[in-house]
Amino acid sequence: MLSGRRYRLELTTDQAAQCQEFADICRAVWNTGLEQRREYRRRGGWMNYVPQCAELAEAKRENEWLQAAPSHILQQTLKDLDKACRTHGTFKVRWRAKARWSPSFRFPDAKQIQVERLNRRWGRAKLPKLGWVVFRWTRYPGGEIRSATVSRKAGHWYVSFLVEDGVLTPEHHSGTPVGIDRGVAVAATTSTGRFHDREFATAGEKNRYRRLQQRLARSKKGSANRRKTSTAMNRVMGRVTDRRADFTAWTANRLTARHSVVALEDLRTKNMTTSAKGTKEQPGSWVRQKAGLNGAILDKGWHRMELAIRNAARSTGTEVVLVNPAYTSQTCNRCRHVDAKSRKSQAVFVCTSCGHRDHADVNAAKNILSAAGHAVPACGDLGTGRSMKQEPAVPRGAPRQLAFELVEIPRH
Repeated sequence: MLSGRRYRLELTTDQAAQCQEFADICRAVWNTGLEQRREYRRRGGWMNYVPQCAELAEAKRENEWLQAAPSHILQQTLKDLDKACRTHGTFKVRWRAKARWSPSFRFPDAKQIQVERLNRRWGRAKLPKLGWVVFRWTRYPGGEIRSATVSRKAGHWYVSFLVEDGVLTPEHHSGTPVGIDRGVAVAATTSTGRFHDREFATAGEKNRYRRLQQRLARSKKGSANRRKTSTAMNRVMGRVTDRRADFTAWTANRLTARHSVVALEDLRTKNMTTSAKGTKEQPGSWVRQKAGLNGAILDKGWHRMELAIRNAARSTGTEVVLVNPAYTSQTCNRCRHVDAKSRKSQAVFVCTSCGHRDHADVNAAKNILSAAGHAVPACGDLGTGRSMKQEPAVPRGAPRQLAFELVEIPRH
C-alpha cells in the first residue's frame, strides 16, 4: 500500500532560494503548457504529454533559466498537467498564479533519493541538485521510498515521501455499519449518537485574521508591506488548516477502526459552495447568507472528511458507501414520513406524523445508514432480532431527554 510521510525541512538560505527557483520554473512550465494546449484546442487540434516533453527538452537546451531545475521535475509537471487535462478538461484546469499557488515540485526517480537518520530528532535526504537537506525526524518512513515532493506552506518548506509500506487491506471487518451526517453546527454526527467536532480557529486568531484582511485591502499591490501581510495571513490560516487536517484524520481513524461500513451523503461540496452573486435577481441579504453558509461548510471540511475516511479505510477494510442526500434531514427514521416542518430547529426533530422525537443530525445519520441498505431501529440496535422495544418508557408528564455522546477531540 502506498502511503505518505511528511517532514518539515530545515533549509539553508541558499537551499530555500533554490527550492523557490525550482517551484517558479515548474509554475512557468505548467502555465506555458496549459496555454499551448488551450490554443491547440481552439484551432481544433490536440496536444498531449509526448510532444510537449520533446519541446521542453529543446527549450531547456536554449534557455539557461530552465537548465537550473532538474529535467525530471519539469517532466513530472507536464505529466501532472496531462492528467489534470484528461480528468477535468483543458479549459477547466486552473492557472498557477504566483500569489495564490503554493510552490511545490516532485522528484519521481527513487534511485536519486537517499534518506539517512542523523540522531533522535533529525534526519537528512539527498535530492537532485539540492544535495543533502535536513528535516525533523518525527517517524520512520517505514518502507521503500518511491518519490519525494517538496512544498512550501505558511512560510515553511516540507518534504513528503511516497512510501510502499507493504501493508495489505484486510478482507473482512468485524465492526458494525454506521451512518455519518456532516453539518455546519457539528462536523460529523453518527447514527449511534456520537458527535465529532472541534473549533479550528480561536477568537484571537479570527480577530487577527480580520485585521490582516483589512490591512491587505489597503496595501498597494506589489509592495513589501502587502507581501508581509500576506505571509502573516498564511501563517494564521496554516495553523487552522493543520488543526482541521488533524481532526479529520483523528475522526476517520476512529470511525474506520470501529465500523465495517461507513455511509456518507454523496455531496458535491464544490458546487454547494459556489457564490450566489451570479444568480438571477438575488437580494443582497441572500448573497451574504449564502457566503456565510459557504464559509461554514468549508470550515468544517466536508470534502476533507470524506477523503480522510477513504484513506483510513484502506488499512482497516472498511467499506465507504455514498447515498443520495435528498430529504435525509426531513424524513422520520421511524415512520418514513417526509415533511420539512418536522425539523423544528438545527438540533430538534419532531415528526409531524407519528410524533417521534430525535436529535435532527442523529435522525439524518440514521436515514443515511438506512439508505445504504442497513436497518437501524430507533433504539440504536443494528440487528432486527435483538430488541423489540424501541425506546425506554418514561413516566407520564415527565419531559423526554435524549442522551447522546459528545466525543472529546484532543487539542494539540
